[in-house]
Amino acid sequence: MTNERKRLRCAVYTRVSTDHGLEQEFNSLDAQREAAKAYIKSQAHEGWSLVRESFDDGGFSGGSLERPALQLLLAAIRARHIDVVVVYKVDRLTRSLADFAKLVELFDANQVSFVSVTQSFNTTSSMGRLTLNVLLSFAQFEREVTSERIRDKIAASKQRGLWVGGMVPLGYASRDKKLIVIEEEAERVRLPSSIASWAAWAGCCPS
Repeated sequence: MTNERKRLRCAVYTRVSTDHGLEQEFNSLDAQREAAKAYIKSQAHEGWSLVRESFDDGGFSGGSLERPALQLLLAAIRARHIDVVVVYKVDRLTRSLADFAKLVELFDANQVSFVSVTQSFNTTSSMGRLTLNVLLSFAQFEREVTSERIRDKIAASKQRGLWVGGMVPLGYASRDKKLIVIEEEAERVRLPSSIASWAAWAGCCPS
């Protein structure tokens, strides 16, 4: 009697933050998927096999779990259709430590392992969990530093009198990254405040 290994159904999840380059014949999502498929194939002796469904999120940030393909993957996990989730790098799944904790809790509840191809570990061991948390801490730190740089750049632009985008207020026009007063519209803006000032000065009130 042969002792066959249990078949482990593996799902590959890929993500890229922007949709730039996705129109190419072989893009970043394809590269991630090919690497993950090769890794799964290398584990065939352990019973690993690739499921037919594809879970690809092109143009979605890793800072939120609200991604179409990820939500489909989580639904498949809850339905017990997946045994192993394979990604190219940990931050492809999420860049948030809090979100990662939620995902690991869901994986554990459904006996699903999480594997990173380039970092060669999974959540079935305590060391794997520790390493994942460390990596995600750095990923979240990098994301927060990038956000701070963007905020500082916007603040510096405002201090220099530069218009940094958004809806231009009534009475102004954006030219060469600066707000220019449009006198015709400016008169309309000034009129209500002028009337209000006059009414206050005249003591206008119900008798």
